[in-house]
Amino acid sequence: MAATNELIRLEPVFHEMIWGGRRLADTFGYEIPDGPIGECWAISAHPHGDCRVTGGRFDGMLLSELWEEHRDEVFPGATGDRFPLLIKIIDAASDLSIQVHPDDAYAAEHENGSLGKRECWYILDCDEGATIIVGQNARSREEFAQMVEEGRWSELLHEVPIRRGDFFQIDAGTVHAIKGGTLILEVQQSSDITYRVYDYDRPGKDGKPRELHLAQSLDVIDYGAAAPASGAVSAPEVDGVTVLEANGIYTVERVRVDGAAVLANENPFLCLSVIDGSGTVAGQTVAKGAHLIVPAVLREVELAGEMELIASHV
Repeated sequence: MAATNELIRLEPVFHEMIWGGRRLADTFGYEIPDGPIGECWAISAHPHGDCRVTGGRFDGMLLSELWEEHRDEVFPGATGDRFPLLIKIIDAASDLSIQVHPDDAYAAEHENGSLGKRECWYILDCDEGATIIVGQNARSREEFAQMVEEGRWSELLHEVPIRRGDFFQIDAGTVHAIKGGTLILEVQQSSDITYRVYDYDRPGKDGKPRELHLAQSLDVIDYGAAAPASGAVSAPEVDGVTVLEANGIYTVERVRVDGAAVLANENPFLCLSVIDGSGTVAGQTVAKGAHLIVPAVLREVELAGEMELIASHV
């Protein structure tokens, strides 16, 4: 069949987390389950949270089915055995565990062929005085293991103050933790592999401490990585678009619309998340909290209204 020019709107999948809260309902108006809901998987074809298409010709289909069965129509030119990106909104009411992710090579060998996990964070909102952890201060495996053994967490971990609109790239091998009082949009590889270094000795849902993965963490940590001083965005804004990150896995941009704009789409697909305001995308009404995929056929995406979006693509 011919390639489609239909926008693909997706229904989020929500995950309860011991550190989650209720801001996904309060801030975005999502109808979320009861309990501490920590994650909105907004654009995902991962088995742990496969989003359904809502409306249009592909209504009710899972994104994974769309990738497998209608790739030439929706994603012409896309390669790979799975939809490559995963877009989340994370509500951290309390601190997440201290963790690290493997790269593709380590995950493929040790995690049943999974992708590794490179990710990035855009700070949607945070409490006054909030911080996150990005990076660590040990210069070797041995030094890291010793500091963990001795519980020297404040010396080991690199803590950074954050403000709304900050951005952080988290490469595989980077020790990190989102801390309480933070609402972020995350763009990542489609992977759910996390190695916990430390979880504050707190109980999980079953009352027992959650599993730690120190041996794997020591394997994958990049001991030479430089830690960021801040998440302030210094890239220029050109015609409302700021490139936040561009690497071999994904490109992520902040798009500000004040009236009308045209967004170029030179990719097999473009993921759009409306993080503030409302308007139209290719003539269709959208508002804060909407997530959609623009197919390859739409090479110029007409935007109108007063809104802010995060755009991401391979």
